[in-house]
Amino acid sequence: MINASIITIGDELLIGQVIDTNSSFIAQEMNKAGFAVVRRVAVGDDKDQIKKALDDEKQSADIILITGGLGPTADDITKPLLCEYFGGKMIVNEAALANVEHLFLNVFKRPASAITERNLKQGEVPDVCTVIQNKRGTAPGMMFTQNINGKEKIFVSMPGVPHEMMGMMKDDVIPVLLKKFTAAHIAHRTLLAAGVGESFLADLLKDFEEALPANIKMAYLPSYGMVRLRLTATGNDAAANNILLDEKFSILQKLVKEYMVTNEDEPLEKALGKLLLQKKKTMCTAESCTGGYIAHLITAIPGASAFYDGSVVSYSYGAKKDLLQVDKNILETKGAVSEEVVKQMAAGALKNISSDYTIAVSGIMGPDGGMPDKPVGTVWICVGDKGNLHAQKFQFRFDRERNIRFTALNAMLMLRKFILNAE
Repeated sequence: MINASIITIGDELLIGQVIDTNSSFIAQEMNKAGFAVVRRVAVGDDKDQIKKALDDEKQSADIILITGGLGPTADDITKPLLCEYFGGKMIVNEAALANVEHLFLNVFKRPASAITERNLKQGEVPDVCTVIQNKRGTAPGMMFTQNINGKEKIFVSMPGVPHEMMGMMKDDVIPVLLKKFTAAHIAHRTLLAAGVGESFLADLLKDFEEALPANIKMAYLPSYGMVRLRLTATGNDAAANNILLDEKFSILQKLVKEYMVTNEDEPLEKALGKLLLQKKKTMCTAESCTGGYIAHLITAIPGASAFYDGSVVSYSYGAKKDLLQVDKNILETKGAVSEEVVKQMAAGALKNISSDYTIAVSGIMGPDGGMPDKPVGTVWICVGDKGNLHAQKFQFRFDRERNIRFTALNAMLMLRKFILNAE
């Protein structure tokens, strides 16, 4: 199999100021194309560290993909460093220069006077590279080759700006790599399980996993109270690969049927949306402690308007009373974080928004606000329809962000279960 390494460049990655999403995208695209990403390395804006990363990665990888450090500012050192590393000299690439001018004049709608000397420098590239035009920005990509022990290695340098890199990967880099190398066939099947821990699933699936053929591997991917189970098959015969993978995936689904939420690699909110579409029903939300986070997750799905009607974010007592008709006396005697209040929130949402189903949540996310009888992490969730409301109390033990996420995910799981049990 053809191996690849990813090198991301930038001090901002090492100090945690920017989250490295580029590596994740590149790895996914390479995997789809049949290339195995064997290492991901992040280095700062330091010439010696970048050179060392290049030296190290080319020893085991056939393809080295680099992002970052290609802009017009002083800390963008990747291009001159690569020029030196591959023994070239800087020249003006007329196509790259024309691209800079085109973007400023026709895309950014800026006058010619706005193009600075720094911008024009983007048209300079090492004479030993193949230029990859950047259709979304001014910094061109570059492809280099180097012979290591009689084997040609490919180096591709791309901008660190995510949408620029993404376009370059899909439109240019992957097609070129597929012409240069014979890629293997890599296929995945993923399901999402909930209400069960990773260790329990590992025990449950021990015999199944041990019996898998050598070309199929299983991975456990836990996150926020759920576990994705992924089967990956590698081989040269795509048809045979898929047949065998489908057979094993079918067995896996039967083994975890009790806990499976969806047999596709998709988030819970998308699976819930599909269920609502299948039933030709809609839902709404009434959120207090999550502050609209559930609505955010659901509306991030394209086409969510077909099954999602809207939300009331009722953070204060007044908002609960005025917008959802929660009884003032109940609020004062039971408190906002109570079964009675969350049920009234759900009923108010169903009445005002006229959906088929609803989710209502109220809780104490922290770090402050806890009480002896209601410590931080106490949450009431209610789901249901106009004829039946079901409320449940949860006690989460995490920081504010994770408490919010666990609340949202458990609320969607509860609604999914409610809809399925209503059949």
